[in-house]
Amino acid sequence: MKIVRSSNKSLEKIYQRQFIRSRRIEDKVRKIIEDVRLFGDDALLRYTKKFDGVKFTPKQLKVSQIEISGAYQNITPNFVSSLKVVIENVNRFYRRTLKKSWRLKAGEGLVLGENYQPLEKIGVYIPAGTAPLVSTVYMTMLPAKIAGVKRITLASPPDKNGLINPHILVVADLLKVDEIYRMGGAQAIAAFAYGTKTVGRVDKIVGPGNIYVSEAKRQVFGVVDIDMIAGPTELVIIANRYSEPKLIIADLHAQAEHAHGLAILITNSRSLAKEVKAQTEHINGLIILVKNLEEAAAVSNRIAPEHLEILIKNPQRILHSIKNAGAIFLGNYSPAAVGDYVAGPSHVLPTHGTARFFSGLSVCDFLKSSHIISYSKKALEKVRDPLEKIAGIEGLSKHLESVKVRFQ
Repeated sequence: MKIVRSSNKSLEKIYQRQFIRSRRIEDKVRKIIEDVRLFGDDALLRYTKKFDGVKFTPKQLKVSQIEISGAYQNITPNFVSSLKVVIENVNRFYRRTLKKSWRLKAGEGLVLGENYQPLEKIGVYIPAGTAPLVSTVYMTMLPAKIAGVKRITLASPPDKNGLINPHILVVADLLKVDEIYRMGGAQAIAAFAYGTKTVGRVDKIVGPGNIYVSEAKRQVFGVVDIDMIAGPTELVIIANRYSEPKLIIADLHAQAEHAHGLAILITNSRSLAKEVKAQTEHINGLIILVKNLEEAAAVSNRIAPEHLEILIKNPQRILHSIKNAGAIFLGNYSPAAVGDYVAGPSHVLPTHGTARFFSGLSVCDFLKSSHIISYSKKALEKVRDPLEKIAGIEGLSKHLESVKVRFQ
């Protein structure tokens, strides 16, 4: 890791980072999506053979209940009992965030409100390349379940034997997923977006993936909704001279386990910076020297990281200054890893600095609202004047007539 001052112009690359679009990848993904849209299962199976190295029939795309039941024989001992604790943590957090429909009597004869309804169908994408993201299954499915989503379909790329990681199957089964398909990459996203004879079309696609999956989600957005375009994971640590170096070093090394992950330490301690640098030379990231903790918070806000750890003695001291972060971890015993696996809030979080305007995955991502508007004749009479003036300015005469006719 390299030590730089907060005034270093090279930091602009960090502040301005964004989803990198490659024309070659963009064109390749567009071709895959169009093939699946036009030719359905045939194209999906062709790309599964090409990219995953396995040949399926349409019926084999869907994982059978026999295979799911057999997965329980191939999982880590006590996995299910440990999982139940985690599931309760996630459920407890998201039950507090569930929105309810409401009505407000806004005046005589006037009622306003909102109706919240869950999405009908979602597709969950679970990567299984460099690491089978077992935790992403419950981090995406549970908020959807609490929101009341009617149907959840899961897709994960098969291995060379045509199988999906047994832990992924078990978690999905315990959470009562409706269907599981062995498909991956841009072709899986296209199948979710447009549907095939075998794979049903969904209303929203959630879950992380590689550059091809992310580009596919970007291209199908509008045909379906998506959670976000997630990039390589990010970690920022704010620390000072009283912070524990071994904790910082351990967390930076944990971040380095992710391919292309970004790791940054922001500190006002030169001695801490030198000590950390000596043990993190090979890590992709930076150590940023600032004048004080207030400047550390300001720099972090410009970075708008996915994960932010505040490893000072009293993290509440600067918490009020943090405006942009996907998830904030306070104190020595709250490493980002606890958020990845067991704390409760979803680890599907905004990257590329999009924490400036995006939030982590929540129950609200699986709800849609309809505005409720109810006027009596008397209530409508009270707003005729402003309504008619504005409609007149816009030149929409039929809008005016639709109100006037109600008083004739």
